[in-house]
Amino acid sequence: MTLPERPHRSVLYIPGDKPRALDKARNLPCDAIIFDLEDAVGPDAKEAARVTLRNELAKGGYGARKRLVRINGFDTHWGKRDIETLRDAEFDGVLIPKVSSGWDVEVVAELTGDRPLWAMMETPQAFMNACEIASHTRIAGLVMGTNDLVKDLGCRNRADRLPLMSALQICVLAARAAQIVAVDGVYNAFKDDEGLAAECEQGRDLGFDGKTLIHPAQLAIANAAFAPGEDELIQARRQIEAFEAAEAEGKGVAVLDGRIVESLHIVTARALLAKAAAISELES
Repeated sequence: MTLPERPHRSVLYIPGDKPRALDKARNLPCDAIIFDLEDAVGPDAKEAARVTLRNELAKGGYGARKRLVRINGFDTHWGKRDIETLRDAEFDGVLIPKVSSGWDVEVVAELTGDRPLWAMMETPQAFMNACEIASHTRIAGLVMGTNDLVKDLGCRNRADRLPLMSALQICVLAARAAQIVAVDGVYNAFKDDEGLAAECEQGRDLGFDGKTLIHPAQLAIANAAFAPGEDELIQARRQIEAFEAAEAEGKGVAVLDGRIVESLHIVTARALLAKAAAISELES
């Protein structure tokens, strides 16, 4: 198991044209921010938004939070200009909307130097080409765009997300094969804590690293859901202790609470402890 270089439990969308929201984000307990120049910004505000965002990024103050910028698509006249305006700005990656193939990534890669790229997975074509997208040398992460995917599929928006399950799993599989980050889609009902918690738990069970969020009120729930629980950490330490004791006796496996513990379980246990340590460092 390969851990991401930092936690991505909570990835908060912030409109790129709202100075007050951009300033507030400096003190929010999120692991990453998506500064959004696409869906969150109306057509009449696109030009001013990128200048506002560039000025706010220049002020700094976002600490260890990962800073991603979602540009407009290259099928619009705003996308290329977004990259040109923000070329020298301080942020950690470009999030490309509506990626359908590795070619979409390559077009952006040619204009962004060596800056990491992230891909929005929100079209049917994206999931048919998920491995091609994820394996591009510049791609550092995949982000589920579940709202757009529901629209394109024409499926029902069910609480259990059954119609999206194949796409969700394909996203995680492609990300794990490429050893990059996978972030789940948004939960639209930002006042529904119970529903958000259930969807976060589902995303965590599927293997996502975290969840994209549309409101600061959702941060605590996502942070808790995608962090190792105390019981998990205790069990991980016990597994490591039991396995090391078995190794000292020349055995290849251990038995803990009536269950076999092999080396693969120790890889997972150590990854869990490392993730907890990374979260603790980020929060401090």
